[in-house]
Amino acid sequence: MAVTDEAILKIKDMILTGELGPGDRLPPEKELSERLGLSRSSMREAVKALEVIRVLDVRRGDGTYVTSLEPRLLLEAMTFVVDLHDDDSILELFAVRRILEPAAAALASARLDHDGIGALRAQVAAVEGSSSVEELVAHDLEFHAAIVEAAGNSYLTTLIESLSGHTIRARVWRGLTQENATERTLSEHSAIVDALEIGDAKLAEALMVAHISGVERWLRQWTQGTLESD
Repeated sequence: MAVTDEAILKIKDMILTGELGPGDRLPPEKELSERLGLSRSSMREAVKALEVIRVLDVRRGDGTYVTSLEPRLLLEAMTFVVDLHDDDSILELFAVRRILEPAAAALASARLDHDGIGALRAQVAAVEGSSSVEELVAHDLEFHAAIVEAAGNSYLTTLIESLSGHTIRARVWRGLTQENATERTLSEHSAIVDALEIGDAKLAEALMVAHISGVERWLRQWTQGTLESD
């Protein structure tokens, strides 16, 4: 094991054992390196690495602190990696969405109240057949985000948001090239809301699978050059 990796693991252990918690300040570099039996240079590299993935916050002239360790903060690195993927890899991202979002819909079915359902219906009603592709994409993002948020799992929310952001271009392409994309999207969204309203987790889950699979199927045809009008 590289010395820097060892330093990272030792700092991680300090956090896991509760010796260091969110917002705590790390001991000075010299003290920490002596305490852990590591060189100051390896400790410095470890701190830099943990700063990149938002575990530590280095404040010049003040010290190094453990961040809030909130999911959205810690998963920023994943968002960066996802954004680097090319269009061929986006099919794999859709496959992950097809696994995660139906689960989120099932969880949301037990948590959405009357106001939450009303807000979802209002989002669907706000889109018209004459709406632009950009407006449809904005609605789609807002609709899915509201359901995921209602699931009540912050890690799940952040994971899905990082995947959804990268798939915007696919949604735009679909809107530009596929007939009846707006009507189809709104119809599928309405059906999902109906299932959520009656609290049918299995139905909401199945409808979300079908909804995402439709875009995934279109994208696969597009990347293979076999796209045909439905």
